Amino acid sequence: MLLLSILLISSSLSRTAGSDSFIHLLLTNCISVCLRLLFTEDTFRLAGGKDLSKERKISVAIPASIVTDVPHLREKTSKIGLIGRAAAIFKVDRIIIYPDNPHVNQATDIDLIATLLSYMETPQYLRKKLFELRPELRYAGVLPPLRTPHHPLNRKMENLKIGEYREGVTVSKTKTGVLVDIGVEKPALIPNKLLPMGRRVTVKIVKVNKRVSAELVSSDEIPQYWGYKVISERRSIGKILKNKTFDLKIATSKYGTPFKDVAGEIAEKWEKAKSILIAFGSPTKGLYEIVEREGLKLDEIVDFTVNTIPNQGTETVRTEEALIASLAVLNLHAAQGSGSQKCKEINV
Repeated sequence: MLLLSILLISSSLSRTAGSDSFIHLLLTNCISVCLRLLFTEDTFRLAGGKDLSKERKISVAIPASIVTDVPHLREKTSKIGLIGRAAAIFKVDRIIIYPDNPHVNQATDIDLIATLLSYMETPQYLRKKLFELRPELRYAGVLPPLRTPHHPLNRKMENLKIGEYREGVTVSKTKTGVLVDIGVEKPALIPNKLLPMGRRVTVKIVKVNKRVSAELVSSDEIPQYWGYKVISERRSIGKILKNKTFDLKIATSKYGTPFKDVAGEIAEKWEKAKSILIAFGSPTKGLYEIVEREGLKLDEIVDFTVNTIPNQGTETVRTEEALIASLAVLNLHAAQGSGSQKCKEINV
């Protein structure tokens, strides 16, 4: 039914769009998004409820200097909030913060960014236990909520379901195990475990009676997106990009190849990659300039250098703006790549 609706909309809009390139682009993107919904739903069903995007890890690398162009902590907090929100929307697994100015000690900026991003990623019911009062969190109230699966709204024990996953923090020990605050009226018991107090853990609910029983699990076992991790790097971006950890490395730059020219190649490699890194430059210096200071050539240490915002109308694009635009474009075209393969499987 959804596919039929897409085709009808396409036919109708095509007759009215004429040669207007903007309308044509809008039409193409709308259809692509609809197809994304179709293929995602079908893929999820055929996979037995498992989110297939979990099979690959997506990392983004952002510079420490993203907060240097705004003087006030409130504006810095708001900017970092946009980055965290974008990362969650597009299911980023790791946010890497790298030093990009060798002439300045950026430890304070890195700590600020890491603290606020980690605070955002932490479920609301755990924040007071895991974060002490710090000056960096003064304006944490302006951070947008993530509303990801690991930020549940349910605070009632009676509404817990067997097999449900929750984030928790260890609060006390008993003779039979350790008690974990999972955001409901009473802590859950993890039997036969000894863990340090104050440790954040991921659990699976196994019993709900007068007391909730749970078991420890790894976030990798969870069949849906479970937030991002924050990595504070001491290494330069050049050294990070030279690392062979990643199967696919994409650099973003206004001097890069227009994305449309390499979209097919990227989609093909994206499908095969298990670990992907997308790197972004600073507000004042792009990645070409940053790695050149290290005596490196950007195009030699990444798989693709792309411009995801061709014909930009502003002199500069802020890192958080580039992040949102690039992840949206990559997400859409990766979905199209997955969709074409899925079409073959379900004879669409």
